[in-house]
Amino acid sequence: MPKAKGTNRRKKFDYKTNRKKLKRKMAKKAAPRIECAQIRKAWNNKKSVAQNLAEMGLASDPNRTLPIQEVKKMEVASTVREKVVVKPHVINELEAEASLPEVTMSTLSKEFIDYVRYMIETYKDNYKAMARDDLNYYQDTPHQIKKKIESYKRFYPSEYAALQQKMEIS
Repeated sequence: MPKAKGTNRRKKFDYKTNRKKLKRKMAKKAAPRIECAQIRKAWNNKKSVAQNLAEMGLASDPNRTLPIQEVKKMEVASTVREKVVVKPHVINELEAEASLPEVTMSTLSKEFIDYVRYMIETYKDNYKAMARDDLNYYQDTPHQIKKKIESYKRFYPSEYAALQQKMEIS
């Protein structure tokens, strides 16, 4: 079988490249990126994962942290070692971040809002007529349209109440 083109070429050493810098760059690329900023800041690349997490007071193996209790016939006095947390600030920062309230920034699209408002203004609560409307491009069934209107009510209760008041006046 013939060889691939370019495989017969003589290997030449590249004197211009800095091998030490290249090795560091490759090691940096190969190492996984730690998403959590607090852990990333306290991480020591010279130590193992288990050692790093133990210093921070975090569990590397949940099965060893909370073992399954086995019923034994004869209890043996075991020596319990106290874990020394070298970097307690990591746990404090993680707990502070976890205690913050979760902010959800979910919203509905402008087209969706316009569609629902048009359907409510035109047909009030006649879902069968909404399903036959020309603006019902996706051919939603009356039940699907009802679900869309309910989701609009959940996301924008004040706007829906204002729309209902507007419908009662006119």
